[in-house]
Amino acid sequence: MDMTEQKIGFIGLGRMATAIINGIIKSGFMKKENIIGFDVNKDTMKCASKNLTIETASNIEELMAKTSIVLLATKPFVIKEVLDEIKDKVRNHLLISILAGVSLKVYEEALPNTRVVRVMPNTPALISEGMSAVCKGQFAHDYDAEFVYNLFSNLGKAIYIEEKDIDIVTAISGSGPAFYYYIIEKIAKAGETLGLDYLTALRLSAQTALGSAKMLFETPDTPDELIRAVTTPGGCTEVGNNVLNNSNIDEILFKTIKRTMEKAKKLGD
Repeated sequence: MDMTEQKIGFIGLGRMATAIINGIIKSGFMKKENIIGFDVNKDTMKCASKNLTIETASNIEELMAKTSIVLLATKPFVIKEVLDEIKDKVRNHLLISILAGVSLKVYEEALPNTRVVRVMPNTPALISEGMSAVCKGQFAHDYDAEFVYNLFSNLGKAIYIEEKDIDIVTAISGSGPAFYYYIIEKIAKAGETLGLDYLTALRLSAQTALGSAKMLFETPDTPDELIRAVTTPGGCTEVGNNVLNNSNIDEILFKTIKRTMEKAKKLGD
């Protein structure tokens, strides 16, 4: 079964859905003409139609009728209303959810026997550098999970996880880009304060972050080993390392991830 030839509908056309659609189109994983979108916000629909140049449905009923795969990208707090609206329109659809905090159980209780795969992606999918975690519902087939895994692998990297871990994943990689942007920005601002023009400092900081991340993927070395490789005893890096090691940055980053995880757990309540 070649699921890439089936039609996929997006309910919700916000930033994350836009990133995924762009990624699908750029990667060529699915044809643009097989992508249909719907959003309750008419301005968002118009933007999607114009900027993504995809087909849009006039309502959810039309989207469900035209598709066999549906990706749910609404706000978590409205999902129960959405499920109530689609419950009589689900035939043998595969549902893909990217909603933080909404468990597989919520979908499977609202839509008995429905095939559901839950994913936690992130916005770098827009440039094919996303990080996505995939977990399969009890009624989904292995080929459903494989399709979803392959879809999101075409938008960057993907992993399979157990659902019990998805809120931690949400904090690390789902929300994580914002945290890394913050750190990159603060390093750049430090460079600006010390005399560099801002755009030069930002370029230095961003490319250094990118290169450092790629080193972790493309060498067998651990972060500690890579730190030691950069650090000369008595040298510049050692001085900077000492500042970090003597600060409470570990506590701050742990608190950031922990509170984000806790918020993810509450979103589906």
